[in-house]
Amino acid sequence: MSFPAILVLEDGSFIEGIGFGAKELSVGEIVFNTSMSGYQEIITDPSYAKQIIAFTHPHIGNTGINDEDNESDSIFASGIVIKDLPKHYSNWRATQSLDSFLELKNTIGISNIDTRALTAKLRDHGALKACIAPGDKDSISTVTDALNKFSGLEGLDLAKEVSTQNAFSWDEGTWPNYQEVKNEKLIVAVDFGVKKNILRLLRKHVGKVEVVNAQISFNELMKLKPDGVFLSNGPGDPEPCDYAIELIQQLLDINMPIFGICLGHQLLALSGGCKTYKMKFGHHGANHPVQDLSTKVVYITSQNHGFAVEFSSLPKNIEPTHISLFDKSLQGIAFKDKPAFSFQGHPEASPGPHELEELFAKFNLMIESNAKKN
Repeated sequence: MSFPAILVLEDGSFIEGIGFGAKELSVGEIVFNTSMSGYQEIITDPSYAKQIIAFTHPHIGNTGINDEDNESDSIFASGIVIKDLPKHYSNWRATQSLDSFLELKNTIGISNIDTRALTAKLRDHGALKACIAPGDKDSISTVTDALNKFSGLEGLDLAKEVSTQNAFSWDEGTWPNYQEVKNEKLIVAVDFGVKKNILRLLRKHVGKVEVVNAQISFNELMKLKPDGVFLSNGPGDPEPCDYAIELIQQLLDINMPIFGICLGHQLLALSGGCKTYKMKFGHHGANHPVQDLSTKVVYITSQNHGFAVEFSSLPKNIEPTHISLFDKSLQGIAFKDKPAFSFQGHPEASPGPHELEELFAKFNLMIESNAKKN
């Protein structure tokens, strides 16, 4: 059921629209996402915790929601903003509407918004704190009070909030045939907000996968006897995650093979002595060109991050491997003296292009090469 709703931004501007999903006020940092497909995967990505997603593509909700494409079991985003909410959805796999899915997951959405104008504002001024709430302009004072209490993402450690509380094994390969490798290699995936398709690709390319809490200790992790460690994507600012940085430094000391994605990339870089910074409006979409610095090949990639590694902060033992062709920001690193590398974008491509799935195969080869040395 739809209801009157209002979107209020920290600069004092507001837009009245039509609410859907859960009829509850929600606050977060608003960012725009340029993906033309895959809205289900996007809204179930834990990396969007404490963020409101404004979709630039006008057709959001037209294919409904199915039972297979969720990247997690919850919606961690604070809400979504769209142009129009379709009255009907159509897809052979769909089991419910976007509206009913948001209501089920206790998440608010707002439609009838000029998302082109909103995106232009965010492009010019950067990501803003925002609030979606039931009501109209008469509700602004209540909404503004809630907005003022939100501190923003900078300095906020959200990884430990979205991480699994209990370790579990992941046995599913990639859709639709659920292909998986048959070997005894064990990857411990440290969950800072991991997406399911990342786990599927680790199972397809590398071996067995054990998913553990973000705050696992070095000793607890080593009891699992991993052949390699994966550092997952996740939300929030990487710098406050002291527990993760300490763990990674201990893993680097023993030459454990490491592969990091997104937040995992930033945490690996911080562990190696690099610095990170808050971006103006981040990278959120499935059409970002990234260049491999060694081969000069350009890949079209999926992205979702609001923080980045400072290029100039790389020490001599870490080399840049990829850069964004949008803004020349750093997209990948590799240690020269350790079996460790990472990528800022999302090579699991869920949603998005599949061009960088090869990074999972690279991780597998790194583990095998490291085993031969030892």
